[in-house]
Amino acid sequence: MKQAKLSLMGSAILLALASSANAASLKDTDIEFGGYIKADIMFSDYGNGAPDSGDLSRQFYVPGTIYGKEGNGNQVVDFQARETRFNFKATTDIDGHKLSGFIELDFMTHTDGNERTSNSYSPRIRHAFVSYDNWTVGQTWTTFQNAAALPENLDFVGAADGTPFARQTLLRYTQGNFQFAIENPETTVTPNQGGTRITSGSGVIPDVVARYNLKTDGGAAFSFAGIARQLNLETKIGATQIDSSALGYGASVAGIIPVGKDDLRFTATYGEGLGRYMALNYINAGVLDANGDIESIRTFGGFVSYRHWWNEQWRSSVTLSGMQADNDAALTGSGVNKDAYSGYINLLYSPSKPLTFGVEYMYAKNSKENGDDGDLSRIMFSAKYVL
Repeated sequence: MKQAKLSLMGSAILLALASSANAASLKDTDIEFGGYIKADIMFSDYGNGAPDSGDLSRQFYVPGTIYGKEGNGNQVVDFQARETRFNFKATTDIDGHKLSGFIELDFMTHTDGNERTSNSYSPRIRHAFVSYDNWTVGQTWTTFQNAAALPENLDFVGAADGTPFARQTLLRYTQGNFQFAIENPETTVTPNQGGTRITSGSGVIPDVVARYNLKTDGGAAFSFAGIARQLNLETKIGATQIDSSALGYGASVAGIIPVGKDDLRFTATYGEGLGRYMALNYINAGVLDANGDIESIRTFGGFVSYRHWWNEQWRSSVTLSGMQADNDAALTGSGVNKDAYSGYINLLYSPSKPLTFGVEYMYAKNSKENGDDGDLSRIMFSAKYVL
């Protein structure tokens, strides 16, 4: 990300950030504008019939969305520029204290536009946070996730089924290699014997995350993270009042290991009650038993990705990713998600550093406890210009 001239809107945003820092003027504040423009063409083949136009699965691979729609054709093509994003950052020094503000928007996940005429989609907040010395408050990557270890794939997430992935509001303290955070709690639960997901925001105890980051003399970087959370549900289902809580916990290790000019990236995550933290909430955090009590669900997932540089302009990544849930089918029923796997291979070309053209093939398969499954094959062409 490099400094650039700001639009009037951007200047107004940054001026507000600078004012909040009691900065005398923008000349005392370092201002940066960044982001990228990305256009995608995706040829997709859904084994059970493609979801409708505009469906989330037509934007990027989301585990649980590829089971298909009966009666629809299997093969579809989608053109989009929705991953395009832009961000602003302001940094200033106040009596020896470092203050910075960051906001980033893109256009993914929304269904308020369509492919018939203008393809207009609303911007959404990805990141919006303020940092003051060692403290960070606002919305950004969960401390439980190491976003830097994600593979270089053209798909929006890449390895979605094998990685923790969440952005949310948090309060984080960083001291050296250690990070400690309290983060927004949200519980997802499967009803007894299955049914529509229950989302509960009734918990009052934040999710607690600790993480240690390590860099070696050889250039390798690792992170070790742990999380503890309360699964809480207070609601009425039919004539039954539910008031239950349970403990959720997990651990994740991620890393980037240089191999000459190449690198190996990986993440491995295990836990009970992780729910929405893993695989874009492919599995719920818990399930209700016959007494209305929450039983946490155990999950394990991970990915490994190897990136090879053919020369200074050409490179490829090969990625394998997956996750499994240890469901108690006597409680969840047999219609719940069981496992998800995906694989990717790509070829990327950068004629100059900020510009990349690429082609990627991916295959994904999702399965349920009853044996039902869905699969997706996709060839994706992308052009990306980093501002």
